[in-house]
Amino acid sequence: MRVAMIGTGYVGLVSGACFSQFGHYVTCVDSDVEKIDAIRAGQMPIFEPGLEDMVVNNMKGGRLTFTGDLKTAVTGVDAVFIAVGTPGEDDGSADMSFVFSAVEEIAQVLKGYTVIATKSTVPVGTGKNVAETIKRLRPNQDFDVVSNPEFLREGSAIEDFMRPDRVVIGANSDKARELMRELYRPLYLIQTPILFTSPESAELIKYAANTFLATKITFINEIADLCERLGADIHEIARGIGLDGRIGSKFLHAGPGYGGSCFPKDTRALVAMAQKTGSPLQIVETVVRVNNDRKQKMVSRIIAACGNSVREKKISILGLTFKPNTDDMRESPSIEIVSQLLKAGADIFAYDPEGMDEAKKIDSFAGTRWCDNAYETLNDASALIIITEWNEFRALDLAQIKEKLKRPLIIDLRNIYEPEEMIAAGFEYLCVGRTSQE
Repeated sequence: MRVAMIGTGYVGLVSGACFSQFGHYVTCVDSDVEKIDAIRAGQMPIFEPGLEDMVVNNMKGGRLTFTGDLKTAVTGVDAVFIAVGTPGEDDGSADMSFVFSAVEEIAQVLKGYTVIATKSTVPVGTGKNVAETIKRLRPNQDFDVVSNPEFLREGSAIEDFMRPDRVVIGANSDKARELMRELYRPLYLIQTPILFTSPESAELIKYAANTFLATKITFINEIADLCERLGADIHEIARGIGLDGRIGSKFLHAGPGYGGSCFPKDTRALVAMAQKTGSPLQIVETVVRVNNDRKQKMVSRIIAACGNSVREKKISILGLTFKPNTDDMRESPSIEIVSQLLKAGADIFAYDPEGMDEAKKIDSFAGTRWCDNAYETLNDASALIIITEWNEFRALDLAQIKEKLKRPLIIDLRNIYEPEEMIAAGFEYLCVGRTSQE
């Protein structure tokens, strides 16, 4: 089948590459000519394990191409996927201008029956509005609009696409459903659940899924705070409730709060959507507020551990991205934490395996000293702060760390070490929701 993918951001690039890996002929479109040229040269705009090899191999195989010409890409294809950004407005609602700009361009060049699928995360009712827009512009065009939300985790996106928990397709016509079945045929062969719903349900499933996971993270973070007051261990609590099949063990890892491109944006958008319909979601509103507050709590914890002041103190920061195995800095907890420490007078030395180029573009990090490795951040530092749980931070040379630090204080916001072992090694070790921290 022939597919056009509008947008070469995280979702569009990964989805386009994976569809071509299925054997379809995919053309990815982006208005950023420099970005297109870089991808053609094998330079990925994002860090995602395995993506570069997949893109290069499918370009060589003739199944994956990149262009800035939307008309050439869309004309005569079987399906057009819209994978452009839907950033948040000031009120939390999704900015749909990029989606409908793409729709208007697509409508002008459609030929023959085509499925237009939204992969972007969009408010409920978007599919209906897209269909109305195309009908207005091309009243005689034969088409269907479907919702096909993505559920890709950064750092494991290719595996998530190739072996997903489920595929959700919101469609109103049998013709559209059959085309989408054929597009995802390789997943039928491995018995992947394919859920067909109405477009409205598919659109809401994406928001509901992300919001539920954000709620789960926020819940375990609050339980971690309670553990510290009661002398319980959050690892034991998480395991104890996670073994319950109704709850599950995923997303029960206490830390500095959720970030990234999806959870913050989608929780706010769902709150705004619900308020506009007169059916407010009080639980989700609380989740948003608690997660925002959590970052400041982490800052207060760090300052208190440093003697109630970080002024003119060197602080080592390990990990900047919102999660490991990505270079994505969007709404990472590190942004608020580092910026507040800088405002409090700290001298910040930071290292991240993949995220520093992106971090350097963020004004909140102005004044940060950038280091080439973890150990370079440590010389005479008053504290070491672990914000992102990269694997390379899990096996640091503790003797070398202790020798380099001015004070043997480690504040581990991801709980990647065992408190008893760190204390036995001579460290002051503060983590989240665990006992034996001093």
